[in-house]
Amino acid sequence: MLRRLALAPLLFAASASLLWAQGTAPTAPMRGACRQIMAACRAAGFVPGGGKTGNGLQADCIAPILQGRPQRPKATRPLPQVDPEMVAACKAENPSFGQGKEAAGGSEAPPAPPLPPPGKARPGSPNIVLILTDDLSLNLVQYMPHVLEMQKRGITFANYFVTDSLCCPSRSSIFTGRFPHDTGVFKNTGADGGYRVFRDRGDGSATYATALYGTGYRTAMLGKYLNGYEPRVDPPGPGWSFWHVAGNGYREFNYDLSQDGKVVHYGSASADYLTDVISAAAQQFIRQSKGTPFVIEVATFAPHAPYVPAPRDANAFLGLRAPRGPAFDAAPGPAAPAWLRAVPPLSDADKTRIDEAFRKRAQSVQAVDKMIGELQAAVAAIGAEKNTYFLFTSDNGYHMGEHRLRPGKMTAFDTDIHVPLIVTGPGVPAGRTVEEIAENIDLTPTFVELAGAASPGKVDGSSLVPFLRGEAPKEWRAAALVEHHGPDRARNDPDRPARRSGNPTTYEAIRGRTWVYVEYATGEKEYYDRATDPDELHNLYASLPAERKAALHAMLAGLQNCHDAGGCQAAALPPQKP
Repeated sequence: MLRRLALAPLLFAASASLLWAQGTAPTAPMRGACRQIMAACRAAGFVPGGGKTGNGLQADCIAPILQGRPQRPKATRPLPQVDPEMVAACKAENPSFGQGKEAAGGSEAPPAPPLPPPGKARPGSPNIVLILTDDLSLNLVQYMPHVLEMQKRGITFANYFVTDSLCCPSRSSIFTGRFPHDTGVFKNTGADGGYRVFRDRGDGSATYATALYGTGYRTAMLGKYLNGYEPRVDPPGPGWSFWHVAGNGYREFNYDLSQDGKVVHYGSASADYLTDVISAAAQQFIRQSKGTPFVIEVATFAPHAPYVPAPRDANAFLGLRAPRGPAFDAAPGPAAPAWLRAVPPLSDADKTRIDEAFRKRAQSVQAVDKMIGELQAAVAAIGAEKNTYFLFTSDNGYHMGEHRLRPGKMTAFDTDIHVPLIVTGPGVPAGRTVEEIAENIDLTPTFVELAGAASPGKVDGSSLVPFLRGEAPKEWRAAALVEHHGPDRARNDPDRPARRSGNPTTYEAIRGRTWVYVEYATGEKEYYDRATDPDELHNLYASLPAERKAALHAMLAGLQNCHDAGGCQAAALPPQKP
């Protein structure tokens, strides 16, 4: 639209003089692209000196466009649509334009390496919206109306698992399509985990973002990236053309947000609630992407502890209690691993705290559910609802009283490794449930195939696209691999387990459709027959036939040592019958 604008020299001169009069003039002369952005803002009704009334030329239009951030809550006019190429051209002309101190509200982290010129997307390339929640367990889906509607309109993967029930390893697998034994990320911190390991091993340069950006996609990362990322120290990640990422955002207020490298601090006002802030930024990104294929990951901190709901939802679900299934406060059997046998029963105070936490978690996902509806509406507003895939999932699950464990994760129990994956989009059959085993390493190859992009490198996962088209592959894995390093005693880890919440030692596990098998570094082993024991209360490993034990160990060893999609798929196939 802006390329077709014919700008009169007189209009430019008058506009520039008004900016100079406000003391907000750029520090270098404006050239074509910056000039056109300013003209578009004026044409949309933004005026010099209008900051107090919400239509300020600089604060409410130029700065949000150039910084890629949402408008101020008090803004009274919508932003004009601006070609992303023009924004990039303006930044190249004059990096200081629209970056004034009064607009940015913060400091600047080291810049990200410049993105290479994008390729050209194939005609009709679909858009992809990934909503990734933090610590969301399956039992919270029932409180999310938009997610329930997604189930009616799309596919539910009934057996979808994570490579580790811990934030950073799981997210690393999502970004790269690889198991922890190939990303090198097993923990949130230390020599075998966290953002630093992900970065230093080059994992960030081989993600679905770098693959799709190279194919001509606009790419956006919003919310939570990886544990250890600090907005005031670390640049935006490679491959992302739009970056709104927080550091420690678990409390939803009083956090720093890196907005394309510019650090902005948000306070304690209701409008600063993090889930709402990233929702607004995501909607802006969608509007700006009209006519260009895009992939967007909106990664909320909710419902992670301390389980902070939006102020508007603080009184929802009064009286709600945590589920009391057969595993709740169940005593470990004599064959349970040593770390579990040491856990004492829940006290009445424990149960009260669990109920309060569960209620807050149900409250906190209300803002996430509202955000999903807002993103769906934003996609519809640009006419792309028939060409956009929406995916809803979580980085890991969460236990709350099961097996006597206080709230936490990191175990191989289904409460922790089994999470939702619900997909809607073009050609996706409505109301269908897929029973085959899927895992978070499958997301990157799925996105790559949908976009027609080249793989970012070797991946361990397999594309789920056949299932999205209502087809079933001839061969498919019979088990998902879970890898965990423990126990976790790092004081700087926000996921450091509280006392009696479960902090198992290192283990490797495989989860089939009706069973789970675990090998601990201690030599202990577990096997649960979920067909007869869905709550995983009775460890049957000792009673298994020798050939079954050998087959399970062989499958686990094969998956532990696979390093590409073909090898990992072959290692997880069911054994051939004689």
